[in-house]
Order: sequence, then C-alpha cells, then structure tokens
Amino acid sequence: MKIAVITPSRLKMSTLAGETESGIYFLEHAVRSAQAQQLDRPVELRFFVGVDPGTEIPARLAGQPNLTFVHSDRKSQVAALNAALLAVDESWDLVGFLEDDDRWLPHYLSVAIPALEQFDFVSSTQLEVDEAGEAVRINDFPTPSGWLMRRSTFDQVGEISMWSKWHYDNEWLGRLAETGLRRAHLVEATAPATLQDAVQVRPWLANVLHLGGPNSHLLRHGSALPLVRRLVHPGSGTSQVGGGAVAKQESEAEYRGLTDRFGRIPW
Repeated sequence: MKIAVITPSRLKMSTLAGETESGIYFLEHAVRSAQAQQLDRPVELRFFVGVDPGTEIPARLAGQPNLTFVHSDRKSQVAALNAALLAVDESWDLVGFLEDDDRWLPHYLSVAIPALEQFDFVSSTQLEVDEAGEAVRINDFPTPSGWLMRRSTFDQVGEISMWSKWHYDNEWLGRLAETGLRRAHLVEATAPATLQDAVQVRPWLANVLHLGGPNSHLLRHGSALPLVRRLVHPGSGTSQVGGGAVAKQESEAEYRGLTDRFGRIPW
C-alpha cells in the first residue's frame, strides 16, 4: 500500500521545549511520527511537501528519499497544498494530510487504514498541546492533520479551493459531504458515540455529525487519547485569526461565504 502525505511547510525550526536547542525542523518531527507508525502490513509512505516559491531546501532535508519538495507558484498555504497534491500521481492508493507542526501518534494509521475498508474518508479528533508539551484540550474539529482518504475520494472532491485563506478545510469538507461518500471521524475510547450523547457533553463532536453531512459517523478506537497531536503556538493560523483584526475580518467573511454556499459552515 502506498500513502502520499501532503504537508505544507515554511521549514521552520521546532519551538517545542527541549527541541529548540537541537535545531530540529517541525517537518522532521512530523515525518518521524509517520515513520514510527505501528502497522501489521507493509506501507510505503512519502511526504509531498509544498513550499513557497523561492524557498531554499536545506541539504539535510533535500537528501531524504521519502521527501518530495514542490514549490508553489504563489506564497500561500493553499497554493503550497495544491502544488504538493499535483505532484501525487495515480500510483498512490491513499492520500493523507499532516501539517508540519502536528504529529500522528503511533497507532493512527493502524486505526485509520482499516477504517477505509468501510469508509471513503477518515478525520480525527486531536489532542492539543502547547510549546511546553503540556496538554491544552481535546479539539474535535476535523483539522487536515487527521485526514486520510482513498485516492478516488480525493479525485472526486478535487483540490483545495483557492477561494479560502483561513477555512479551506471547512470548504473542502462541504464538497466532500455533497458527494455522499461515507466518512468516519476517529474519537478516543471514552468519547460519546452518538449524536444524542455528544450534544450533551461534546458539542463539537455533535457538529461533526450534524454539519459534516448525512454520511458522517463517529468511530471509537481503543486509545484513551486522540491519535493526532496538534501544536498550539503563536505562529499558527488559528492564533492569527484570534489575535489580528484583519485576519478575524477575513475569517468572518469566509464564514459568511461558506454559509451562502452550503447553507451551513461544514464540519
């Protein structure tokens, strides 16, 4: 089985405690988390890394055989994502996404791959951590770092829309829902498994079911923690939307556009 992992990157050094002194790129830790997956089947993993035009690739990264760097034609995360996606030919069975400052826990693929025997697309809840490595919260929004799908699913939904700067994931999930394809959202062993229970204690999980489309389902796994770890730090897009007036206005305008397009903000 061949899995193409799409990663937009600005090739920044890690800001996690204990890693800043060692000069490790965020990207290297994301790759290592994928290579550390505990699987019962042979899997070929390759990262297709989308970078801004003119970005110089450090020699130690350029020489890694499991990394393919692709320069976009403009400076934006969406352009970098689409440039990387265009480099993935038809030989790849599955397409996944992992942002370079996030990581997969060792059992992520061992849960997500079998799920694709029944579903066409998998997303996941994440454990958010800060730069000190301390847990912040569980985030039930289906960020791209938890996405894994059949190649045919991506072909049917299409590339990332250049219309959106901040909420391209919502827009893409809206088009996924319109296809009628079956979707599983991975949750930890003790999470609610039904809409009725999620409404009471985990409203964002309820959003996945209610706003994700008619074929969205929650799928528990055996771990007590989410299988994706997401870093919350000042350089992230989420922090920019929360802290900047212009970014917040752009975000709100995109939400209005999503509501006009889909009748809701897709999850």
